[in-house]
Amino acid sequence: MRKISLIGFVMLIVSIPTFAGGLLTNTNQHAAFLRMLSRGATIEIDGALSNPAGLAFLPNDGFHVGLSIQSAFQTRNIDASFMTYSGLDGATPTVSDFNKYYKGKAAAPIIPSVFAAYKKGDWTISGFFAITGGGGKASFDDGLPMFESLAMAGIFQTSVENYKKTQGQSPIVTPNMYDINSAMDGKQYIYSVQLGLSYKINDWLSVFGGGRMNYFSGGYEGYLDAKLKESYGGKDLMNLALDCDQTGWGLTPVIGVDAKFGKFNFGAKYEFKTNLNIENNTKKNTEENGALAAFKHGVNTPNDIPSMLSVAAAYEILPVLRASVEYHFYDDKKAGMAGDKQKFLTKGTNEYLMGIEWDVIKQLTLSCGGQITDYGLSDDFQSDTSFSCDSYTLGVGAKVKLSERAALNVGYMWTTYEDYTKTSKNYNGTGLPGTNVYSRTNKVFGVSLDYRF
Repeated sequence: MRKISLIGFVMLIVSIPTFAGGLLTNTNQHAAFLRMLSRGATIEIDGALSNPAGLAFLPNDGFHVGLSIQSAFQTRNIDASFMTYSGLDGATPTVSDFNKYYKGKAAAPIIPSVFAAYKKGDWTISGFFAITGGGGKASFDDGLPMFESLAMAGIFQTSVENYKKTQGQSPIVTPNMYDINSAMDGKQYIYSVQLGLSYKINDWLSVFGGGRMNYFSGGYEGYLDAKLKESYGGKDLMNLALDCDQTGWGLTPVIGVDAKFGKFNFGAKYEFKTNLNIENNTKKNTEENGALAAFKHGVNTPNDIPSMLSVAAAYEILPVLRASVEYHFYDDKKAGMAGDKQKFLTKGTNEYLMGIEWDVIKQLTLSCGGQITDYGLSDDFQSDTSFSCDSYTLGVGAKVKLSERAALNVGYMWTTYEDYTKTSKNYNGTGLPGTNVYSRTNKVFGVSLDYRF
């Protein structure tokens, strides 16, 4: 039972998105996104990510750069309620309720990104460096219910077997007789460098083609120790530990188009699926030939970045007032995940964005925006180590024109998530019922400096 009790540990492929975007993709890399959210039709320097074809319409030739720093803070909590074995009535196991609130925190205090473009006539070469996936560390200091419930069931079943073998000389071990200490940390970063070329075909149409190199760096460290209380002898019942780093890389082709019609500007971008496998560099694994075999040194796991379509329209209502709407689609079901988890999604991710900005004076622009994210979630897709929740996001901020060549963007974005309730008759394989309520929070602050040489 020792090996079975933490079979859920093999699901330790944790997705840690700290920004807005799909299941595995960060869409905001610039404070202009935080303050407005809909940037898919912009012709400013942050368009190197959100609308690269639009950079062909930059008003001035020469070098354009943008430097951005953001801070993101999340909570990921699980309100667990499940039945566990609490004793033996003759030959029949007895059960009781177990309730615990598990708190997880993810923090990324410094997230940098750099944007650059050089325009000469009808041609513009552009690129950026950013953390386009993950971007932080998630910590569950009290472990997770999937680990604790399995350990409790395994300890009880093992004690029942020993009780029968010794004809009652070995005691039935119940939850009141031992303590479980468990913790799990996961970190994930996808560092990306993109380079591409935009061409202005005529006064109203431009196109873009380019590629993005992605480097994955992640790590997982966790343990579970179960020990009898001193009054029951203090014996170790279970000890498992994992310390594993993971790396991998993949290439993303990107194409785009931008069209201008009077006061309208339309931008579209398509990012192809990125085939990405991550390889284990394992320092410690107490069950590499058992429950933690997926984390054996040298094992490869799929972690594809899904294809993404962005379509946006911006309209100049007044010379000082502009609005934008946008749509994103992530084809998550066709992106390979660990254990083929993508097959459990009911659909890809849909996002709907809008934003508005107002030039209060020549030097100051105020803005706000919103985003609705709709995942194709299912109970079989959700797990304690990797869960998502449908959400809506609001952002506010300002752009300050420091000079004819320099501008400062500041923004704040927060996300409200819809709790996801997962009920199971066979909770984590224990054979007993249980329910998890998954909840999340997210807050991001950022500042960006743009400069034209």
